[in-house]
Amino acid sequence: MQPPEKQHYPNYRWVILTLLFVATTINYFDRIVLNVLVKDIKADLSLSDLQYGYIVTAFRFTYACGFLIAGRAVDWLGTKLGYLTAILLWSLSAILRGVGRSLPMLCFWQGSFGVAASGNFPAAIKSVTEWFPARQRSLATALFNSGPSIALVVGPPIIALIMSGADNWRWTFVIVGLTGVILAAVWPILYRQPKHLAVLNSIQTQNNKTIKWSRLLKHKETYGIMTGKFCTDPVWWFYIAWLPNYLYDKRDFNINEIAIALPLIYGIAIVLGNIAGWAAGFLIRKGLHPRVARKRVMFVCALFMPLSALAVFADNPWVVILLVSLACSAHNGWSANIFTLVGDCFDSAAVGSVTGLIGFAGGMGGVLIAGLAPAFIVQYFGYVPIFILMGVLHPVAIVFVHLFIKKGELIEVSV
Repeated sequence: MQPPEKQHYPNYRWVILTLLFVATTINYFDRIVLNVLVKDIKADLSLSDLQYGYIVTAFRFTYACGFLIAGRAVDWLGTKLGYLTAILLWSLSAILRGVGRSLPMLCFWQGSFGVAASGNFPAAIKSVTEWFPARQRSLATALFNSGPSIALVVGPPIIALIMSGADNWRWTFVIVGLTGVILAAVWPILYRQPKHLAVLNSIQTQNNKTIKWSRLLKHKETYGIMTGKFCTDPVWWFYIAWLPNYLYDKRDFNINEIAIALPLIYGIAIVLGNIAGWAAGFLIRKGLHPRVARKRVMFVCALFMPLSALAVFADNPWVVILLVSLACSAHNGWSANIFTLVGDCFDSAAVGSVTGLIGFAGGMGGVLIAGLAPAFIVQYFGYVPIFILMGVLHPVAIVFVHLFIKKGELIEVSV
């Protein structure tokens, strides 16, 4: 068998990458529908802010725990069937949120959606590992991981347009959720496993067995990536959930200024984040070991993150937007490379399970640091401490990543 970098990777991988991008974008569209429709939902169901918080927490907690199931399921079912199953389940649960006529029902379907939606990233990362050589994986990950930012830029106006046409928040859930059903219909036709191509017959794509967590947790690389995700995922969650509130309350932005600021932030994050994904591949082509190349790019990204802490002290609100844009861009670049480290450290048979573990770690970090902490800190101490906290998490994380992940051969984890 040829080493992975010596094997031929056909151009069809770019079709696969397009499918991953579409799936990830739809996944995030389904996730932000609740945020866009919150005013109508609260009015219709007579929900308080605290009760709305229960719905949000239902998603975050089940999304984090769902990674533990999703990663193993993708390794067992294989990428094609595993991804298809995830798309169908998250689309169905996303649609059924529209039938929620009480707080418990809406929490149940939102929680179910969280479990199913967690299948996207383990399947996508495993697919990139199977289809792309190491030098292109961080760029490929950055490109499909642009989906969330695209959804955050164009999603709210599209969802608002659907809402105005449907004149009912329940039907909006249904219409948006049906996009995933359409994707699932074409998925078996367009998605291929690499082993179906003659030039890739020598690549092991799946063994239809699950990897025991105890075997994965024997390796320090697992802890390095898990710690990196636990520390840094909360930063992204914080900006999504709290930045609009901060701009409204502390910077006196109106709805029109918000409509300009948020697309600008996430648009810049898409471009610069993809550049960071490309940079690791450039360093690999120059001869650096893949793990070393990605850690160097992640180190540079971590250096930019304290800029978000400076944003809270800026007098000009548009300086705040610029600094937060750079911080979000750096996080996107970091995210593309830390996900890709999984394929650099472990063979493809274990990628789904490892991605599930690190997704769980990142999700729990999001619940504890970005979910519970900001509400308490902002209420009693204001925004300055929480912005400072978000600015130092990446520099802390890169220390652990560097200590636990060194140059080495691909880890083959036996079942």
